Amino acid sequence: MLRGLFVTGTDTGVGKTVAAAALVHRCRGQFPVRYWKPIQTGIEQDDDTAEVARLAACSSDEILASGVRLERPVSPHLAAKLAGTPIDIDALIALVNPEPMSTRWIVEGAGGVLVPVNDQSNMADLIARLGLPAVVVARTALGTINHTLLTIEALRSRSILVAGVIMVGAPNKDNRDAIERYGCIEVLGEMPRFESLTAGALAAWAASNLDRNGRLADLLR
Repeated sequence: MLRGLFVTGTDTGVGKTVAAAALVHRCRGQFPVRYWKPIQTGIEQDDDTAEVARLAACSSDEILASGVRLERPVSPHLAAKLAGTPIDIDALIALVNPEPMSTRWIVEGAGGVLVPVNDQSNMADLIARLGLPAVVVARTALGTINHTLLTIEALRSRSILVAGVIMVGAPNKDNRDAIERYGCIEVLGEMPRFESLTAGALAAWAASNLDRNGRLADLLR
């Protein structure tokens, strides 16, 4: 069984890739860490693996580049259908089965937890099969309370451990407090929209502002 974290979000474009890179920075030094994006759609417009490699200043050993790579920037199930290549979750899991048990994985999903992967499965099913705790990335803005609590509920209903929430955007204490109270969850950090998004800026933020209580380190030991 893998050890690590699965980075999911309340919807697409919420900031999962930057949050994943921040988690690589935060975990590096404590554990051997590796990033993986099992499913990427819209690969010609967005390459999240390359972006994490840049933002987390990853060595080649810290990236697993294998996975499903689809051209159209749509939901995984639709992108796969248009490409004529259905996504096989068993085949994805087989890519990481031979990897060393000492590795701690930062795995990034595509879209939200209920986005379909194929005709039978959604992203939450992939998370459950990998057996990883989930980190939910959410916006700080209006509407985030409902979206975040629904995501947490969907994960917990499938017996997936929710490790915490990373909020992205201008700080909003009321929304943070509501998510922590009604979700019975810890907000691991409030990540700003960086004026200059560089590996150095992200590393500095992660070192001082992400998982201050050490919850993730405890889960990964």
